Amino acid sequence: MRILVTGATGYIGTRLVPELLNRGHQVRAAYGHTDPPPLSWADRVAWTPLDVTAPDSVAAAVTDVDAVFYLVHGLGRNDFRRADLLAAQTTAQACADADVQRIVYLSGIVPDVPADELSEHLSSRLEVEQALSAGTVPSLTLRAAVILGAGSTSFEVIRQMSEHLPVQPIPTWMCSQVQPIAVSDVVRLLGDAVEGDHTGHVDIGGPERCTYPELLRLYAAVSGLRRVQVTVPMLPESAVARLSGLLTRVPAPVVEALVGSLRHDMVATPGEIDRIAAQPRPLVGISEAIRRSLRDPDVSPDGAETDADPLAASVADPPWAGGFVGLDRWGVAVHRPTHWWSRLTLGVREAGSREELS
Repeated sequence: MRILVTGATGYIGTRLVPELLNRGHQVRAAYGHTDPPPLSWADRVAWTPLDVTAPDSVAAAVTDVDAVFYLVHGLGRNDFRRADLLAAQTTAQACADADVQRIVYLSGIVPDVPADELSEHLSSRLEVEQALSAGTVPSLTLRAAVILGAGSTSFEVIRQMSEHLPVQPIPTWMCSQVQPIAVSDVVRLLGDAVEGDHTGHVDIGGPERCTYPELLRLYAAVSGLRRVQVTVPMLPESAVARLSGLLTRVPAPVVEALVGSLRHDMVATPGEIDRIAAQPRPLVGISEAIRRSLRDPDVSPDGAETDADPLAASVADPPWAGGFVGLDRWGVAVHRPTHWWSRLTLGVREAGSREELS
């Protein structure tokens, strides 16, 4: 198939393109305002600039392709909800005009609550899904909750909160259930989705459910950190959003937008993955996904990234991604504090972990 991947230089896009190439597809990789990073597959795709707010740019990008992956969103902008809806409508119309056969969109799980209780982030994702499905081109939306993997916004918030807070205040309202899924499983399912003929939406989740505090504890256990959690009643959502924005390097508006969904259960409808999976395969568990996410990227001497585990860090990941903990070749947690503050916040190490001084 001839496939356009919008957001090809983003988190999901940089992991999805190699999957599509390995399946034998011809990939047109769209990028925005910055040049593509040095990726191992960069010379195997046709690069095209794309401004999703400009109809002419979108029309040119979707010309002569069979399918489109829609992987763009403006989370963090003040007007992201309006901008995302307009971009989705523009893309849907351009795909119809170009006789595109299929659109696949990666969104978030929509909790079973009244629409007015959804966060702005989730409401926007749902509006984009509805705009794409309202067009004449068959579309399928995969809905995921927390995506595990180095560089994932949700994972980076979990990583950095766990590393920066030896004592973690836990609001009573933050004990909702979540069903994380490894990005390696996400890109495989996206590949299956574009090759199939299902439409509508499908929930995708990993093999385990947990609460958000349990997810923080699992990260600490894998990374060899001792952490204490203290339940704090009546802690307002706005305070948690501000604290999270201050304690992580993830852009504060993005963190604040994500915090709004923490009070709802974000779990997949059982059995939905079976509708799109080409063949049954075991899904990656939470602890294994965290372990693989702590590995360093494979980089060649010239600085280009080699083919790597989708869960591992990538040279294309944003500058705010990453932490102070890694895994060595034997799977032992290695703490790499860069200054006195990181050494203090990493705190007491579990037996079996070690520290490398910079």
